[in-house]
Amino acid sequence: MKLHHVLEGPDDGPPLVLLCSLGSTAEMWAPQRRELADEYRVITLDTRGHGGSPVPDGPYRVEDLARDVLETLDDRGVERAAFAGVSLGGAIAQWIGRYAPERASTLALLCTSARFGDPDPWVERAATVRDGGTQAVADAVVARWFTDDFARAQPDTVARMRDLIASTPAEGYAGCCEAISVWDVVDELGAIAVPTLVVSGVDDPATPPEHQQLLADGIPGARLESVTGAAHLASFQRPEIVTPLLREHAKGAL
Repeated sequence: MKLHHVLEGPDDGPPLVLLCSLGSTAEMWAPQRRELADEYRVITLDTRGHGGSPVPDGPYRVEDLARDVLETLDDRGVERAAFAGVSLGGAIAQWIGRYAPERASTLALLCTSARFGDPDPWVERAATVRDGGTQAVADAVVARWFTDDFARAQPDTVARMRDLIASTPAEGYAGCCEAISVWDVVDELGAIAVPTLVVSGVDDPATPPEHQQLLADGIPGARLESVTGAAHLASFQRPEIVTPLLREHAKGAL
């Protein structure tokens, strides 16, 4: 399945693929996209069921979402790229690193997990969204994206991101919840042989730092960077820290 995507930067620049969190679109990468496009061919994709991408009936699996990404890159003639993904996007990047390593020069895994915890809450969230739309969960979700201090200082930004969640198609959001519910590669991390950067938001309540520690411990040679003053959307909240990390890491293997 070909995904809606945004292309920025020079046509001959090294490809850098940005993968989004659950309930977001390419907008969540706004602090990074244009800045990194001075050097990279930045390809920011809307996940299946989100933004401008198709919304097939769920449930989905992370493998489905990853194959969508690779099919879209095939259509663009991109054989190999650096990948950076937040949360669900980080799971997609892990799948590519594990099962299609020839496509990845580097991985950056931000505020994500090899297993997102007990599946039941994700199944329940999918049911809630199918019944009441993404509006029903938008307030609770955006509260995990940013720290309280950030929310008080930038209420307009938080409101805009809440609206982004609330505008996500219900079936797309629910199908991705079901993908998250069964995602578990804890025992396969040792097989990921792609140079990997793991980024942790110190104040992330959705995927707390121990999730990223597990990734860093499990993936051979992985490097862990902890970002203070950041919750689940560390890339958006602390771009002055995260963007240079992404630039440096992607450059390291290209």
